[in-house]
Amino acid sequence: MTKTKIVATIGPATASPAGLRALAEAGMNVARLNGSHADLDWHKATIALIRDTLPGVPVLLDIPGRKIRTVQLAHEPRFAAGDGLVLTTDQSHDGTQKVPVNNPTLHAHLSAGDVILADDGTLRFEVARVDGPDIHCRACTAGTLKSRKGINVPHVQLAADLVTDRDREMVAFARDNEVDYIGISFVESAAHVAAIRDLTGGTWPRIVAKIENQGGIENMDEILAATDVAMIDRGDLSVETSLENMVVFQKRIIETARRTGTPVIVATEMLHTMIENPYPTKAEVSDITNAVMDGCAATMLSGETAVGAHPAETVGLMRRVLDAAESHSQALLDMGRSDDPVTVQNVVEDAAGRICRTLPVTKIVAVTLQGYAARVMSARRPSQPILAVSCDAMAARSFNLLPGTEGVHVDIPFERNSTDHIALCLRQLWRDGRLAGDDLVMVAAVGYPKSGNLLNVLQIHRIGDLIESLRWDDDIREALTDVAPHAYTARAG
Repeated sequence: MTKTKIVATIGPATASPAGLRALAEAGMNVARLNGSHADLDWHKATIALIRDTLPGVPVLLDIPGRKIRTVQLAHEPRFAAGDGLVLTTDQSHDGTQKVPVNNPTLHAHLSAGDVILADDGTLRFEVARVDGPDIHCRACTAGTLKSRKGINVPHVQLAADLVTDRDREMVAFARDNEVDYIGISFVESAAHVAAIRDLTGGTWPRIVAKIENQGGIENMDEILAATDVAMIDRGDLSVETSLENMVVFQKRIIETARRTGTPVIVATEMLHTMIENPYPTKAEVSDITNAVMDGCAATMLSGETAVGAHPAETVGLMRRVLDAAESHSQALLDMGRSDDPVTVQNVVEDAAGRICRTLPVTKIVAVTLQGYAARVMSARRPSQPILAVSCDAMAARSFNLLPGTEGVHVDIPFERNSTDHIALCLRQLWRDGRLAGDDLVMVAAVGYPKSGNLLNVLQIHRIGDLIESLRWDDDIREALTDVAPHAYTARAG
């Protein structure tokens, strides 16, 4: 089973049954939709297409949030260094004379001398003057300003509500279409995560908090404690903070998140050259490898699979690089190296990790309603595959984002006043062919749950012993006996 997962953005190049199947066969684990592009009708149809084609694949919908972008342009202006260009908050323009942006108050926060960056910092402008809604700029670089490209104004505080009307619309859309995860841009506080969670109703969709500016870095501890998943959007992070510190910030975020078992997705330009070319650069291969060595849960592809010329080949290449990096990381883990601080929670998790390294455990079963046991098990990067079992179907599907984890839904009530459901889950996994008689299984679960009681059950079972002692074979024989008279009657008739 793969450990580090691949999130692939679906776009015109891959929004078809054949395109989706090719991505899945190459190694895609999560399908991402970028809410800043296309309209809701397209997203609704694409979500339905993903569900029909790949029903077990979680869907992540990135919502625009407070991110500033150019709007859809009828004309995308080209310019040379030194040329003038006018950005405007007046939405009546189409790019021919002025380029409108989606933030209605941007002009009020800018003055002559301010620097504006666009398209992940590849385009740079200096503000010459501000005239009403119009921001007159001088281009510092040559290029083309395209539709729906990000606009960044480093070191300028832009007042904005935590939740926009567009956010409310997109969250409602995500709930109506049973999206598994929503991505929130420019998260700077736990309060921002809580405000979005209030809109979701508290359970679904799960929240992916994007850490991509200085406020997010400064408050990463509270953000990581509040969110379900974190994403490092390195495009905005590099221009909102500093390019030279981007990799340092990536390592800090992943290390902090690992202590809380929060999965982290690393995004932006991981195989950017493969949008057009069939082969990556050595630097891109190194980038992916280092993300795995840092301990990320997933890596993400954007334009590479949305509009690129080689989407399936890109996913396949990323899968091979991830596998090579995971093999090396696993060798280091097996040596028993650990720099974690000593806490009660870490000792429990370390015990599970030591069991998996010292006993011939073949599979880990996390019996978990919402996913905590699965998260902390996967964060330890065991070599064994993890089967994360839940009686909540959406929860089970969402576990497929976690490293080395397969989510499994069972129609078994989880008891609060006993642990009987654990054995029932193991029996169901055996009946489904996911466990065999010779499997030695470690079970991680919570027994008699209450507030703060997150993981307190570790069990070791030889499945063959359970088959014999709990008489699982007898259950099957009794079921066959119950239907046999009816079968005989049908044949006799």
